[in-house]
This record gives sequence, C-alpha cells and structure tokens, in this order.
Amino acid sequence: SARGGSILNQLEAFLKKLPDSSLVVLIDEYDAPLTTVINDQFGFARVREALSAFYALLKSNDRVIRFLFLTGIITFNKLSIFSELNNLNDISLSPRYGSLLGYTHIELKEYFSEYLVRASKLLGLDEVRLLDDLTKQYDGFCFEETARQKVFAPWSLLKFMAEPERGLKNYWFESGGKSSVLIQYMKTHILSNPKDYAKTKSIALSHLSGSSDVDGLSDVGLLTQAGYLTIKNVEYETAFVGYPNREVSSSMAQLYTEQILDGRNLVQVGASDVIRELFNGNAEAVFQLLNKAFLSIDYKNYPVRDESSVRALAQVFLSCFGLEPSIEVHNNKGRSDLEVRAGITHWVFEFKVVREGESSEKRLEEAISQVLRQNHGKQHHVQELIRMVLIYSLQGRKFVKWQLVE
Repeated sequence: SARGGSILNQLEAFLKKLPDSSLVVLIDEYDAPLTTVINDQFGFARVREALSAFYALLKSNDRVIRFLFLTGIITFNKLSIFSELNNLNDISLSPRYGSLLGYTHIELKEYFSEYLVRASKLLGLDEVRLLDDLTKQYDGFCFEETARQKVFAPWSLLKFMAEPERGLKNYWFESGGKSSVLIQYMKTHILSNPKDYAKTKSIALSHLSGSSDVDGLSDVGLLTQAGYLTIKNVEYETAFVGYPNREVSSSMAQLYTEQILDGRNLVQVGASDVIRELFNGNAEAVFQLLNKAFLSIDYKNYPVRDESSVRALAQVFLSCFGLEPSIEVHNNKGRSDLEVRAGITHWVFEFKVVREGESSEKRLEEAISQVLRQNHGKQHHVQELIRMVLIYSLQGRKFVKWQLVE
C-alpha cells in the first residue's frame, strides 16, 4: 500500500544516515504477521510481499547492520521472503546451538541448586526424586539434528522455581503452548486421527529446515516447529518426533480433545471429574463420565468404528489430566487395551464394541474371560489394581455395559 511504501521510504532514509556496523536488529516471531492470515490466501500473499520488501531493504543497507537475529515458528516460503536477505545463517538444526533455547541438566544443577533445595523441602521430596519429576514434566526438547542435546522448557522451569509449592503445573500451555499459528491452522484443518496421538511420527529433516507454503503445511511439520513434537532420534535424513515431556503431551491431548468434541473441552461436556473418580477408584462414576465424553464426540470428523478407535479416544481424554495412559500393554499371556496409574490405583481397561444385532451381554462375557485368561495387569506390583471391562455400542454411540473383574 501507499502507506507501507511511505514507511519503508522513511526507514531507508534513516538507515542511510547510520554509521557502518552500528545497528543490532532483533526480530521475535517474524512469521506472526503471516500467522494471522494463514487461512486467507489473498491476505497471506500481500503480507508476504510486504515482508519481502522489508527484508530487501535490510539487505540493501546491510553495511549498517552489526548483528541480525530472527526467531519464528514457521518458515513460510522462507526463500521468497528472504530472497534478498541471502546472507542469513539458519541455525535451526545446528548441534552447536542445541542448548540455546532451554536449560540443560548441568545448567539446572549449577544455577538453580538453591531453588532445588527449597523446592525439595516445600514438596517433601528428596532432590533425586524432584529432579526426576522435573525431567519427566519439563525436559526433553531437542532442536538439533543429532538428537543428542535435550533441554528443559525455560518458561515452565522458571515458573516452577518461583512457586514450587504449587507443584508441577502445565505452565507451557498456559503461557503460549496454544500458539496462534496452530489455532489459525486448526480453523480449516483437523488434526490427525486420534489413533496417531501417542505414536512416534517421522518427517524429513529437509522439511524442518526448508521453506513451506500454506498449502504444503503438514500437521507433523507444524507441530514440530510449534514445539508440540520434538526430535527423538535421527536416522539418515529422517527425524523421528514425539512429545518431549508430560506437560506437552497433556497440552496436545487438550488440543485433540477440543477438536474431537467440536470445540469443547471435558469441563464443558461435564466429564472433567473422571480424574477424581480414577483416583478414588469409583468405577461406576468413571463409566458415566466416559460416556459424557463419548456422547459429545464430533462423529463427522472423528467417527468411532472399532475397538482401536475407542481405545485411542479414551487415551486422549485421560491424557488431558497429565496422566500417562498406555495402550496395548503386554504381559507373558497377552495384552490389555489400556492401562493408567492414578495415585495408588492402577487401572486396566478392556474395551469391546457391539454392532447392531449383536449381544452386549455376550461381548461382556468374552471380555471378562479374556482379562482372566490373559492375567491383565497382574504383572504389576501395585497397591490397588482395578480391572474394568466396558462395552461400547457403535449404534448408540455410548458405553452400554461395564463390569469389574476380580
């Protein structure tokens, strides 16, 4: 626009007056203007054109720039935006800078030793246990292509150290884990099938460092660059990515849940108390609350077709609370559908589906027999074991029977 051109002219006049190597330019989230118009093809092109003009101006006056540093989540058409600014050094996947965006274990112990002692006393944990809990909750981010350097999320760690008496809360999601680019993307896209929620995913390293336009965005690439997925290991030129820690896996489950429940969360559909009932060991309440969640599913985009669908959805719902449900847990005689620990109680769930015309009572008997025959959950040394069978009606879209297996 004319106004934009005028601003660039004023900026150019300003830059030409500066001495050589006198200007430091720091730009955080350079992609933010593009994020707001990610679903507007015309607007996206105009913003990209304006950004290209701005960076071309910096390039033509590079004599005055001593240091230029940019951060951003998405490399939208990186080459077209920065085609003029071609002397940038992309350090996104460089092992040399792998610890730049978080705290390492060494840094945590060296610079936060007094805070760790204080937190340990306030929470009644020894320091070894505390460090282990912090690692599971906030560590695991990897930003370099060798997958050797892991770091803690700095914001979450600092928030915990400031108020350790509050426990290990989900600070990352509260402070920006629900990134604007992801929210805009989700307005016109759905996330992957819930069956893929906990699976390790793969992506070419070139897709993480190369350019991409709106139409070429993949949810795996987007989630990796937004911090939900992180590099776990690398084989040849393929990165295998997954959730870095419990905090992020819980946040991701919340996003999945909002998609699955058509924009609502478990509180809004009346199912949030399931976490309390799991800790209390109240099987009947768990049955009722899971039904509230399943009856609220957006069946157009997330149809429930089989046992694996039921299992995957239950895993996502339970993960929202910071629990770590595991599916297909093996022992020497078979495998259970889903297991989850809630305090001193270890839950084992066996799901069966019943189609139109089939007997739910027969399915219940089959499931109970399977749990007993395969000794589900018996391999664990736990204080309290609850084994529960649930029968899901594909026609009724709800659980119709349940029973505990003694």
